[in-house]
Amino acid sequence: MQIRLFSKFKKNKVKRSLATFISQHFNDKEGWMINEDDLELLIKLVQYVRPEHPHRILQVDLSEFLTFLDHNPTFRKELGIYLKQILTQKKFNFTVTDAGILQDVDFFYEVRRRLYAKILPNQPQKDTLEFVLNQVFYLPSDIIWVEKIPFEQLKKLYELLEFGSIYETVTPFTPLSEVMNAMTLITQRIGGRAMETDVLKMVPEYDGIESPFTAFEKELLMIEKRIKSSEPHYLTSDDLSYKQLLILHHQCEEYVDKAFKNSNKYGISLRVNQNLLRIRQQLTRLKVLFPLMIVDSESDIQENAIKMSVQLIKYNCYKSNVRKFIAESTELLSYEITQHTAKTGEHYITETRSEYLKMLRNSLGGGLIVGFMCIIKLMLSKVDTSYFGQAFIYSMNYSLGFITIFLLGFVLATKQPAMTAAALARALEKGHKKGENHSPNYGVFATLFARVFRTQFIAFFGNCIMAFPMALLLIWGYDQILGYNLASSKWESMIADNSPIHSLAIFHAAIAGVFLFLSGIISGMVSNRDKHNDVYYRIQEHPLLKRTFGKKRTKQFAQWYEKRWSGIISNFWFGVFMGSTASIGLFLGLNLDIRHISFASGNLALAVYGSEFHITNLMLFWGIFGVGVIGLINFSVSFGLSLGLAFRSRAISIFEVRFVTLAIWTHFKQKPMSFFFPTERKVKSEEEIKSH
Repeated sequence: MQIRLFSKFKKNKVKRSLATFISQHFNDKEGWMINEDDLELLIKLVQYVRPEHPHRILQVDLSEFLTFLDHNPTFRKELGIYLKQILTQKKFNFTVTDAGILQDVDFFYEVRRRLYAKILPNQPQKDTLEFVLNQVFYLPSDIIWVEKIPFEQLKKLYELLEFGSIYETVTPFTPLSEVMNAMTLITQRIGGRAMETDVLKMVPEYDGIESPFTAFEKELLMIEKRIKSSEPHYLTSDDLSYKQLLILHHQCEEYVDKAFKNSNKYGISLRVNQNLLRIRQQLTRLKVLFPLMIVDSESDIQENAIKMSVQLIKYNCYKSNVRKFIAESTELLSYEITQHTAKTGEHYITETRSEYLKMLRNSLGGGLIVGFMCIIKLMLSKVDTSYFGQAFIYSMNYSLGFITIFLLGFVLATKQPAMTAAALARALEKGHKKGENHSPNYGVFATLFARVFRTQFIAFFGNCIMAFPMALLLIWGYDQILGYNLASSKWESMIADNSPIHSLAIFHAAIAGVFLFLSGIISGMVSNRDKHNDVYYRIQEHPLLKRTFGKKRTKQFAQWYEKRWSGIISNFWFGVFMGSTASIGLFLGLNLDIRHISFASGNLALAVYGSEFHITNLMLFWGIFGVGVIGLINFSVSFGLSLGLAFRSRAISIFEVRFVTLAIWTHFKQKPMSFFFPTERKVKSEEEIKSH
C-alpha cells in the first residue's frame, strides 16, 4: 500500500505521515481500534488538518488527503461509515435558530452571557450536532480555514465518503426535517417580536394593514407542508410559491428597515433596537436557509448538503462572538446620538465674519463665567472636608457654571468638537451612500474642517482672553475687601500644573478631552431617549400643566425642554466628571486630574497674583505655553474620539482619515488664513464649495 505524506498544512512543524496517524486508529485486518461512537478520531483528524495561522493562508489544500482516500478504499469506506454513525439522527435545529442570534433584548445580559460562554462554553446533550461541533470545531477561527477549502475538494470528499442525499426523507431528526423545523420556529419567533407595541410604534405606516410577517408565516407553512408530504422533497427556483415567499420575505426586511429609518423621527431605545436587530438577524438566517429547499439540477443535492454543513460550522463558531454583537447593537444608537450632535454642531461652525464675531462674543461670555468658577473653586479648596465632600462641591461648581454658560448662550472652548465632528462626518457620508457611484468629496470636508478649526481658535482666544483678567480682577477684589491673598499658598503648584514638562498636564488634558467626548454622547442619548418616549408631547398635552399654566405656556415649556434639556443634563454630568476626577484619584492613590484650557488660563492668573507678580519669566513661559498645549490636547482627544464614533456610525472606514488629512493639508497650503479667520463674505452654496 502506497502512503503519501499529509504535511503541508503545518509547514513549520515536523508532522507524522498520514499513514502513521491512521495506523494508530485503524488497520485493514482489525478495522477500528477505538470505539466507533468515540469522537476522538474526528477530533484528531481535524486537528491534523487545522493550520496554525488560518488568517495568514490563502487556501487550505486537501488534495493529498483526497488522494489518500482514493488509494485506500477500505479506510475510505470505514471512515464514511464512522462519520455517518456519528452524524445520523443528530438534532441541530436549535443550532440554526439560536447560534449567533440575540437571545435576550437586555444588552448587558447578552454581553455577560457571551463572555461567560467564551470562558466556559455551553455543552449541549450528546444527541445533538452542536455537541459534535463543540468538541471538533472548538476554536472560533476554525470557520476561517474551513471556508478556505476549495469547494471542488469538498465535493470530491463528499463523493468519496458516499454521503447520501439530504432530500431522501423528512422523518424526525433527518437534516431536511431539522432545517424545516428551524425555519418554522424562527418565523414564529419573528412574528411574536414584530407584534410588540414598541416595535409597532416605530412603523405607523403599517397601521390598518396585514403584517407582512403574518403573510410570510402562512406561506412558509404551506410550502413546508408540500415538501414534507410530497415527492420529491424539494422545490425548484421557478416555483410560484417559492417566489411569493421571497417577495414576502423582502417585505419583512423592508418593514425592519423602515423601523430603523424611523428612529430619526421617533427615537429608539436600546430594548427596541435589540428587538429589531434580532428580527433582522433571524430574517438573514432564513435567507440563508431558503436555497436548501431548492434543487434545480442533480448537482444541487450535493452542493446544498455541503453548504449546509459549512454554515452549521460557521454558526457554531460565531455563536459567542462579543465584538460583532457590540458592533451591531451600538451601530444604530451611535448613529442617532451623532445625528443629534451633528445638528447641534452645525451651530458651532462659523462661516461668515458676522458668525465669527458672534462666536467671539459668546466665548468672551463663557470666559467671564469661567473666571468666577476659577475663584470659587479656589475658595472651595480651603474647605476641610472628605474626598467625597470635595468631589461634590467641586462637581456642583463645575456643573452649575457649565449650565449657566449653556443657558445664557455663551460658549465654552473645546465643548464644540464633540458636536462638530459629527457634522463633518455627515458631510463626508454623502459620498458613501448606497447606490451612489461617486466618491466622497474630501475638499468639502477640508473646507468644513477649516471652519471648525477657526471656530475653535476664536473660542479658545475668547475664553482665555476673558478668563485671565476676570480671575485676576476677582482675586484682587477679594484681597482688597478681606485682606487675604487666596492663592498665596498654592500659586507654585497652580502654575506647575499648567506646565507640560513639570506635571502630567498632557495626560490630565487628555482625560478632560475624554469627558468632553462623553458629554456629547450623553447629550445625544438624552435627546434620543426623550424623542422615543414622546416626552415633549407628553409635557405639551399634560392636563394638569395645561390647567395650571395654560396651553400656551405649557407648549412653550415643552419647546424649551426639547431644545435645552439634553444640553443641561450633558453639562451637569460634564461638571461631575471634571469635579470628581481628582478625588477619585486620591482615593485610588493615582495621579488623576483634569486640565482644561479655559480654567488653565484662569488658574494662571490666580497663580500670578498669588506670587504677588514675583514670578520668573521661565515659569511664566511654561504656564502660558502649557495653556496652549492643554487646549490642543483637549481639542484633539475630544474631536478624535467623536470623529471616530461618527465615522463608525455612518459605516465610513477609519482609513479615510489619511485621505482627509491630505485634503486638509492641501487646503491649508492654499488658504492658510481660512484656518484662523473667515475669508467668506457670504454663505457659499454646496456647489461653490465643491467647485473649490
